[in-house]
Amino acid sequence: MKLAVTITAVVLLAVSPSWAGEKTPAAPVATGTNAWTSLFDGKSLSGWTRTDFSTLGDVRVENPFRGGPGAIIVALAEELNGVNRTRPVPKTNYEVSLDAMRLAGHDFFCGLTFPVGDAAATFVVGGWSGSVVGISCIDGADASENETTRIMEFDQNRWYRIRVRVMPAKIECWIDDKKVVDAALAGHKISLRPGEIERSLPFGLAAWHTSAAWREIKLRRLQTEAPVKQKQ
Repeated sequence: MKLAVTITAVVLLAVSPSWAGEKTPAAPVATGTNAWTSLFDGKSLSGWTRTDFSTLGDVRVENPFRGGPGAIIVALAEELNGVNRTRPVPKTNYEVSLDAMRLAGHDFFCGLTFPVGDAAATFVVGGWSGSVVGISCIDGADASENETTRIMEFDQNRWYRIRVRVMPAKIECWIDDKKVVDAALAGHKISLRPGEIERSLPFGLAAWHTSAAWREIKLRRLQTEAPVKQKQ
């Protein structure tokens, strides 16, 4: 029965010119308009500054780092430790990419705070004792308790490729090319978790009670490609 229905559908499509000529509406998609721009030269903190968290820890650049490109190394602090970007970044229509590694500790080793229009959010990787992934905050709920919450295991001393895309309609995030966040913005309030993470504004990287390494930090601007209109 299923085979018969499938064959019938194929025949109908083949003999119906109006059906064959229609295009299914597509959602807007992001397309790259610029090449990736490096935000970290691998040799210095040029363009960055240590974030003024209350529990200051050591921040340094190691080049090379473990035989590879230079990396920003943040020491394990009592709570937060990290860096801020000192130069402008876009508010929407952009992507950020970086490699992140947990060196020591058992909490988030990548807390990427980034603009979302006139608001801001944090992509948390490995939080809440090491395994929570998600966006803080959506409608006041942090990464551990909203629609983006995901549980993942992370190995110590292993690089993970992190990518965040911000468009007017949504936030998307990937870890090692696996999409882990696809959050629509319409009808939702985006904000930071109240507290010291606000010191990461407008764009910063942080780790919580964890030593971390970050390298290959890049950004590119995007544009929205118009959806294909349905033929009348």
